[in-house]
Amino acid sequence: MSHPTPSWASVCRSERIVGTPVVKRGAHWRLVSPSSSLLATDPVFTGELQRFATALAAADRAVAEIHAQAQAQAARKAQP
Repeated sequence: MSHPTPSWASVCRSERIVGTPVVKRGAHWRLVSPSSSLLATDPVFTGELQRFATALAAADRAVAEIHAQAQAQAARKAQP
């Protein structure tokens, strides 16, 4: 069953930490809600957001690489 998409989710996916109401616009992190957004200014908090976003991006790349390797292996096995 799919869940309704919150209005803040309309922000470009590449700018948003998936599944969270947090976006990075330029060099600034913002907390967003259906009615407004708030600039995140705490350097400890924004540093953690940046580390989390970097880790998610690395995980996404690793999963994509594993998927590509599995597809290549399946294609090789399917050839006579």
